[in-house]
Amino acid sequence: MKTFEFKIDPLTAEEYYEVYLRGQQLLADSLLNKGSNFSIEERGALGLAGLLPYGVSTIEEQVKRALDSYRRKPDDLERYLFLLGLLNRNETLFYRLLAGNLIEMLPVVYTPTVGKACQLLSHIMRRPRGVYVNAENIGSIDQILQNVPYPGVRLMVVTDGERILGLGDLGADGMGIPVGKVSLYVAAAGLHPAVCLPVCLDVGTNNERLLADPLYLGVRRPRLEGEAYDRFVERFVVGVKRNFPDALIQWEDFAKHKAFRLLERYRERVLSFDDDIQGTGATACAALLAACRIKKHALADERVVICGFGQAGVGTAWAVRAVLAADGLPPEEIRRRIWPVDVQGLVLADDPRLADEQRPFAQERAAVAGWTLEDPARVSLKDVVRNVKATAVVGYTATRGLFDAELLGLLAENTPRPVVLALSNPTDRSECTAEEAVRFTDGKALVATGSPFPIVHWKGREVAVSQCNNLYVFPGIGLGALVSRASKVTDRMFVRAARALVAMVTPEELEKGLLLPRMEQIREVAFAVAREVALEARDSGLGRLLEDGEIDDLVRRAMWDARIFPYRPGSLR
Repeated sequence: MKTFEFKIDPLTAEEYYEVYLRGQQLLADSLLNKGSNFSIEERGALGLAGLLPYGVSTIEEQVKRALDSYRRKPDDLERYLFLLGLLNRNETLFYRLLAGNLIEMLPVVYTPTVGKACQLLSHIMRRPRGVYVNAENIGSIDQILQNVPYPGVRLMVVTDGERILGLGDLGADGMGIPVGKVSLYVAAAGLHPAVCLPVCLDVGTNNERLLADPLYLGVRRPRLEGEAYDRFVERFVVGVKRNFPDALIQWEDFAKHKAFRLLERYRERVLSFDDDIQGTGATACAALLAACRIKKHALADERVVICGFGQAGVGTAWAVRAVLAADGLPPEEIRRRIWPVDVQGLVLADDPRLADEQRPFAQERAAVAGWTLEDPARVSLKDVVRNVKATAVVGYTATRGLFDAELLGLLAENTPRPVVLALSNPTDRSECTAEEAVRFTDGKALVATGSPFPIVHWKGREVAVSQCNNLYVFPGIGLGALVSRASKVTDRMFVRAARALVAMVTPEELEKGLLLPRMEQIREVAFAVAREVALEARDSGLGRLLEDGEIDDLVRRAMWDARIFPYRPGSLR
């Protein structure tokens, strides 16, 4: 049942919601509940008389009351629970509070606190959000999607819970990730919460702790695999296409072997992308491009070593390759700029363990002929940095201390301004701290990290440290693809997103070593990225044919602010 429709009065041009719920049902609907903001007239018309205290609060007064309560909580998990409770009661108030305090609340609504929450989700859940699809109900996928009470869904964040952050298989408890990502889509890009849907594909779990937990709420059996898994996902995607044909699917936190397969299978059939692969890669590539601005040379002048060649590592290699190709570099020259390192050392083409997605970046054995190696049986990370004269290292290994004094010293010998992107989360798994990157390169390093680190003070100057957060990319990608009505999300859209990020960093910020825009600008960042995505969709023949100014206006109008609309009663349905 649809609970409301957005309307415009033909006489006064007033925007309002026509609401089909009454009384306690209306107060229980988180998307429609306005709490103490319901006017006296609305209370009378909507069956709320006597159900609320006398006072009518402005949204600003409600935010102050909520912020006071939030800051009284004793720890981040309790703050997370408070915000989740607010989201379940009054979504407009939640998003107004979050948007106005995003820097403070980002570590709570998403990493790292959301990871702790996911580990406990079956124990702390008060009210489920989104849609859960499993092998028993997949045959009713049309009914499931029709049960969604929103006027129309345009964005789905979908996970199967197998690789939640760095925590592994959390089964249905991984639903905290899509819920958190939807919150960030709304706060950063202004997508209306009524068009966003978190989805859990509950295909079981191989986590013995969850299977033995009597309070676990997910399917209690080993994960679907192979052909059965693929058929299940196919039935889900086909159901989405039937019921929400204009929706974008963001694949989130799938295991590596499934993430690449799903991305390749559906990227031409469905408007979709994988943030762990493409969003991470574009953000890291933007940091590299900003470093090139500081160094006053092209990306082709860098030799980039990517450590940890899974989803994020391959995604970064894709993004760097796309930029270099757009700059006119031939494939063999591109191969000489990207050096992947995984658990076995340098990724070599004759290694039988290579995954399909790694092969385009694997180096030929001849490329290392004549190298001096620490161990003749293995080409180590330090061997690569030393022999290729690496100028940048990118880490996705979750190995604390991998970028040690020796490695960073080698890097600093190769270039006057080494680039150090230690991107693993959380802080205690970062390849190095920001302070270590600066100290072990004698203040030369340009640094971005996955976890937040403070400004580094070095020999009388401040060295800025950017946090390489996917929030810079994925909200704008989704918004731009939707408003342009793109038929698919392409690699070139991510290239333009990366370049848009770099353009937003001011010369003064670059002088301090900042490689990404400040998080306080996230709404403008989302606009800039969405604009470039829409322009690319138009220019490549995949989206609406509009003038630049029309696209600007379209993106601006699509960015919802958490404001309260007047309500009018509609006919009960």
